[in-house]
Amino acid sequence: MITVRISFEKKNEASYISLLDMQRVMQRILKRSGLPVWHTLGFNPHIYMTFACPLSLGQESECECVDVKTEAEQPDFEHWKTALNAIMPAGIVVTKVAPVEMKADLIAYACYEISYPAAEAEKLAQYNALESVPVEKKSKRNTKTVELKEHIPALELTEAGERVRFEICLPASQDLTLNPSLLTAALEEHLGVPAAAANILRTKFLTAEKTLFA
Repeated sequence: MITVRISFEKKNEASYISLLDMQRVMQRILKRSGLPVWHTLGFNPHIYMTFACPLSLGQESECECVDVKTEAEQPDFEHWKTALNAIMPAGIVVTKVAPVEMKADLIAYACYEISYPAAEAEKLAQYNALESVPVEKKSKRNTKTVELKEHIPALELTEAGERVRFEICLPASQDLTLNPSLLTAALEEHLGVPAAAANILRTKFLTAEKTLFA
């Protein structure tokens, strides 16, 4: 049995599809495609699927992936890609289908491109002068304080038309995962930059050695 990784982009209106709904979408798409995917056994068989690092609602991504299994001996992965894209909902595009090379637990960082209206550039630049930016990270078990400056020392702003953007990489491991919304909330609290004005795009995953996850 081969484990297959389906890599895809999730943008525009699709960014508002939650993880639970995304699981339902993929189940239905894979069933409609007729591809030879493996189903779990038991009284309620369903397609085996594993998503890496679930994306927050409203955030876009160029590096989403879901792993499935197939008993096909020589899968035609280009056919898989074509068949899936033909029936994908708007905003979701399959970019690659291939055998799994790295396990998802090797992901250590997630990188993002965040943009704001250009009018907010002056306020955003003030982040670099802040000595400390503590934020509260909440989980099901507890709440702890994280110092954002340890993970994002400065923002390197770049103008892009009517918007200004910057790139950050945040921990995304089993030990610590930081959501970029912690930064946008802190920018609103400390600098008055509206969090709602931010566009967040996840661009890639990195391993602990800062190599590209594939």
